[in-house]
Formats: sequence, structure tokens, C-alpha cells
Amino acid sequence: MNESEKRAVNDYNSLSSAKKGEYPQSSQGFSVPGQFLAEPLVANVAMQYGQALMGSGRQLVDKELEKYVPVSRLKYYFAVDTQYVAKKLALLFFPFTHADWSLKYEQDEPVQPRYEINAPDLYIPMMAFVTYVLLAGLVLGMQNRFSPEVLGIQASSALAWTVVEIVLEIVTLYVTNIQTKLRTLDLVAFGGYKYVGYV
Repeated sequence: MNESEKRAVNDYNSLSSAKKGEYPQSSQGFSVPGQFLAEPLVANVAMQYGQALMGSGRQLVDKELEKYVPVSRLKYYFAVDTQYVAKKLALLFFPFTHADWSLKYEQDEPVQPRYEINAPDLYIPMMAFVTYVLLAGLVLGMQNRFSPEVLGIQASSALAWTVVEIVLEIVTLYVTNIQTKLRTLDLVAFGGYKYVGYV
């Protein structure tokens, strides 16, 4: 028997034993499917490759997400503390007690909300929106008209009207050619404060 015939017989034996559920031993000494990844060297290489792949994937997602949703900018709007929230709620309920409505700037950037009571934030509008939806669900439940679908419709319609309001504000600013430092997220914040009064 020559060398190629021996290989053919080995291949045939390997295939027939694989059909029976047995896995052949390779020439290196470990079985093909199960023990290959159990080797420490292979496991370490696979782990390092996976971590490198995860890191590059995360960077790509962050880069693409930053194009459409400015995550670093969103952090500014949620930089609040409990003292700011208490003062801002007092300002929203009693605006006539406040005299200075100017916004403080530091190096052409507005100061974070936790340090500036006049700075817009998204924390209070978001919490007020969620509270508004939950209270609407409570009222519907007290009237025996509650269902998850109705709660979803209530939340969706409130969100849709907020989006329509913001779009109308942006269009009005564009048509009237008003130059302002207000960003879209500022308009979202100011538009969301109305839910504090609703609650």
C-alpha cells in the first residue's frame, strides 16, 4: 500500500467513526471539535482576539452613534444633582421670584446645569414625562379603562405632540431668521418642562 492509499483508508475510517458519533484523534493529540478550544494556548489566543474585536466594535459603534446622537452633549443635559432639581422645580412653580434669567458661560460653553439654575436640563423633563404617563395610567385604571395598549397610545401621542412642537419651533426660528445659541436639545428641554405643570 502506498502513502496515498494509506491516507484514503485513514480518511474513510475517520468518516465512518464520525458517523457513529466518535471523533477521531488528530495527529497533534487532541480531538477535533471539543478539546481544541480547551487547550490553554488556544483559549488565550481566542480570548485576546475576542477582546480586541469587542474593543474595535465598540469604537466603531461609538463613532457612528456620535454622528447622529451627540452622546457627549447629552451628558451635559443630565449633569444634575438633587439640590439643582429642588431649586429648578421651585423656579418652575414660582418663576416670579427669580430675577436673573441670563445663562452663565465659561469659555464659550454654557455652564453645566448643576452649577447654573437657568441652564436647560433633560432630567426633569424626562422624569416629568414618565410621571405624566404613569399618572395617566393610574387615572385610566381608576376609571376601569386601563390596558397596556392605551398606556402605550397615551405615551406615543404625548411624545408625538412634543416632537411636532419642537419641529414647529425649529421651523419658526428658520423662517423668521432668528439667530440664537439655542440647540435642538435646548428646545427639547424647554418643551419638556410643561409636563412638570401637567403633573
